[in-house]
Amino acid sequence: MKDSLDTLRAELLALLRAKSVFYGDFTLSSGRKSNYYIDCRLTTLDGRGAWLIGQLMRALVRREERSRNLRIDAVGGLTLGADPVALATGMVSCQAGDAEPLRVFCVRKAPKGHGQTRLIEGNFKPGDTVAVVDDVVTSGDSTIAALNAVVKEGGRVAFAAVLVDRQEGGREKIEALGCPLLSLFQRDELLARPAA
Repeated sequence: MKDSLDTLRAELLALLRAKSVFYGDFTLSSGRKSNYYIDCRLTTLDGRGAWLIGQLMRALVRREERSRNLRIDAVGGLTLGADPVALATGMVSCQAGDAEPLRVFCVRKAPKGHGQTRLIEGNFKPGDTVAVVDDVVTSGDSTIAALNAVVKEGGRVAFAAVLVDRQEGGREKIEALGCPLLSLFQRDELLARPAA
């Protein structure tokens, strides 16, 4: 690889700080108040940001695959936050020439009301071992919804991997269910002021 993973990680951190961190008075989806907001979509839906995320997430998934002695068939999570993360990871897996590129799926918030009435769309099938991905974990509810959907549809979740852990209890909730949670970044890294 032309750039080291450390170099790519540093670039992605700078991009997240520049595009996705906002300070002010915000109400979170939980109803709680916060003096900052992390909107990862501004980075995950940026061409360079998506490429960086794909590189780093693929590396994380493949590293965990080796260390846990298993094979990950697919990556995906709850729409909308997880979708660009999963797609970027799958595209980079294909670009990297993986013998079996990571397939990509997305979990609907509710089953489709017509057609095949699926809860999980895309390239997932019963029996798959997957990594559930997301952009940010705060309370953990979105990641847990995706975990539950995968299990309900006959899959196995090896671990969850997120772009940013807001360090507000989500990790603990997810891991209490027996699912390890990995993150590329912690909230504190994004909120830290870069050295001049």
